[in-house]
Amino acid sequence: METKIYQKENNLKIGRLLRDSVRDFFGSHFLAKQLASRDIKSQYRQSYLGIVWAFITPVTSALVWIFLNISGTVKLSDTGVPYPIYVFSGTLIWSIIKDAISLPTQNTNAARNILTKINFPKEALILSGVYKLLFNSAIKILLLFILILVFGLAFHTSLLLFPLALLAAILFGITLGLFITPIGLIYTDVAKITNLGMGLLMYVTPVVYAMPKSGIMKTMMEVNPFTPLVLTTRSLVLGTPLEYLGYFLWIVTISAALFFIGLLFYRISIPIIVERLSA
Repeated sequence: METKIYQKENNLKIGRLLRDSVRDFFGSHFLAKQLASRDIKSQYRQSYLGIVWAFITPVTSALVWIFLNISGTVKLSDTGVPYPIYVFSGTLIWSIIKDAISLPTQNTNAARNILTKINFPKEALILSGVYKLLFNSAIKILLLFILILVFGLAFHTSLLLFPLALLAAILFGITLGLFITPIGLIYTDVAKITNLGMGLLMYVTPVVYAMPKSGIMKTMMEVNPFTPLVLTTRSLVLGTPLEYLGYFLWIVTISAALFFIGLLFYRISIPIIVERLSA
């Protein structure tokens, strides 16, 4: 086994810490897969509906808005595609991003007991969360493809880029979650505030309705960093024009840079916080 010597001067070398953090993140795939497999099996073993829970949230949310639209309770502008597909794809992408944001906090909090007893790369918890998220997302995406076939929409070549756009959205969510996690482990209010904020933020993001042509809502949506993630990912799967591709690429580039900073922040802070909570 590798022998590590912890010294004060070594701990101050940010470059070395970052290198070790990235190495442990990509090198802990075996442990991460084992943790993910265990959690997935336990997640559905004691559930009567089982794997249905993986996509029941976006389905129920979409059905509510479909009913409001059909009944005339809410008047929505034309989306360019059948509204059920539009709203389901939007709520699906939104739920994946939301799960990505909460992923680091949930996985770290669930592993708090073993963190105090076993020395292992903490980054494996993040990677195992990614594996679980991809598994659950694959089920939702399969249902989306089935709905596309049901409504007679054609598959476009842009669909080949859809997985990359979805991974970029997940990267954005995990990056944000990495910075939230240390505070969220100390104060449980953070998770509640995050869930509440995401619920409100969905209504200033073109998830269930198209972006207005003008007005303050249009301005708010255009500056909202979630907007290009949702619109670009949905446009790729539905074959509609890419209106905010430039903004999307900027968000992805910034997220990629901040991800490694967040990973470093996670590596430094988690052992300290876990020790404090277990004291």
